[in-house]
Formats: sequence, structure tokens, C-alpha cells
Amino acid sequence: MKETEKENTFEVSLQKLERAVEKLDEGSLSLEEALSTFEDGVRWSRECYQFLEKAEERVGIILK
Repeated sequence: MKETEKENTFEVSLQKLERAVEKLDEGSLSLEEALSTFEDGVRWSRECYQFLEKAEERVGIILK
């Protein structure tokens, strides 16, 4: 099973996003590695956003 197919939590996705940002900030990656890391970061960012959207929906339901 691929890493992206596994069930991640918000915290796991956020950690992966933070690692991608750290790698990019170091500035020592080749162009190809930087592009790949950026793509990974975008994917983890979207996943985090989806977790937050679901949490917001749940809070909205609870408050009704």
C-alpha cells in the first residue's frame, strides 16, 4: 500500500507538511528534488485542509 493510501491523521499529515517545508527551506535540494518535495507539500497541505473542513462540519453539527 502506498503512503498516500494509508489512513493519516491530521497530526501525521501536518508533520509531513512541516518536514517538506523544512527540506525546501534548507535550500540544498536539486531542482528535481525541490519540485518533488513541493508536490508532496501541496498534497499534505490539501490533506490537512480536508481534515480541518471535516472538523469544522462536525463542530457545526454539534452546535446546532
